[in-house]
Amino acid sequence: MIKKLIGAVAFTLACTAAYASEGGYPLDAAPNRINDVAALQNGAKLFVNYCLNCHSASAMRYNKLQDIGLTDEQIKENLLFTGEKVGDLMHVAMRPQDAKRWFGTTPPDLSVIARAKSTNAGPSGADYIYTYLRTFYRDTARATGWNNLVFPNVGMPHVLWELQGPRELTTVAMHETEGKDGAHSWQRITTTYDPQGYATVKTEPVAEFHGHASVEARFKALDPAKAAAYDNDVADLTAFLAWMSEPGQLFRKQLGVWVLLFLGLFLVVAWRLNASYWKHVR
Repeated sequence: MIKKLIGAVAFTLACTAAYASEGGYPLDAAPNRINDVAALQNGAKLFVNYCLNCHSASAMRYNKLQDIGLTDEQIKENLLFTGEKVGDLMHVAMRPQDAKRWFGTTPPDLSVIARAKSTNAGPSGADYIYTYLRTFYRDTARATGWNNLVFPNVGMPHVLWELQGPRELTTVAMHETEGKDGAHSWQRITTTYDPQGYATVKTEPVAEFHGHASVEARFKALDPAKAAAYDNDVADLTAFLAWMSEPGQLFRKQLGVWVLLFLGLFLVVAWRLNASYWKHVR
């Protein structure tokens, strides 16, 4: 755990990502904690306390959390707050029409969000969630006061901001412009968002540039230790959302291993039987 924390601190101090302006923000690989029961339990706690206020998980029942080591009593004492029963689905009290008025759209159901965000291009849905939850920044130009690098102009505020602590964001964009005479030139646009979300923009011409349009984003945490602990919590929350998208995946993978072992053993038996049956035909 100490090594994880040190690594996260180092990453937070120098969190830089460069990407093509039209290609979207690159996704970080989410830590694989799908087999870590303690991480899944912490993720369940974070989900119920911070996500379930607006996002439902209508395909998941509270008592299904027994699969990650929680008892009915633990679920009742720590995860039920408004009179729900252990066998109830994870619904929210907020009405869809209220959500649409407050956020511009109804918050999506998170039952299978990890599977919904997975792509055939390589990054998994867990990678998307993990990066998304770690790229919020203050932006006073937005109605919610927040913006996001993975999902620009998202309607969701950063509900976990107190866990992460204050940060500032600096983006450096290489932008090609065309003058009145038709000549093309390049500009470097540096935008800094302070911890309160106020932006400072600096534009300077760049001569002899032969690259392409791109954006570099860099976060700087004012409290690196707190930001590192937040990254660890987000990894746990991401693991829980990935597990919730397919609760049977642990059993499926274990069963697959035993099936492959059985097939391997059966192959050896069949091979020896075949040799025994045909040994007199030669």
